[in-house]
Amino acid sequence: MITVLFDDRDLKELIETGYNRKYRNLARDKAFMRRLITVYNTLTAVETTNEYIRFSFLHYEKLKHVELSSVRVMPGRVERILFREQDKGIVITILELDSTHYGNKK
Repeated sequence: MITVLFDDRDLKELIETGYNRKYRNLARDKAFMRRLITVYNTLTAVETTNEYIRFSFLHYEKLKHVELSSVRVMPGRVERILFREQDKGIVITILELDSTHYGNKK
């Protein structure tokens, strides 16, 4: 199993308890929360980060020009979990909520 550490305490609280003040709107979205827990469980269930590629629903990618990787929480939505890969695990940096990502310039 992969060891997961959090840089974002608010995201840790959201995943562990299902609620956080910073992510209040996401906590109210039950479909998003179910999917977030599924993604988190998948991230922790494997032995190495190389195995993330086997799970196509994660849309796992190593980001260019920064030493971060990302996985998509839900298809068709912009929320992504960004994390740094380490020898024995990952450090989840942030839940990205960038609405301009992937060409959506509204």
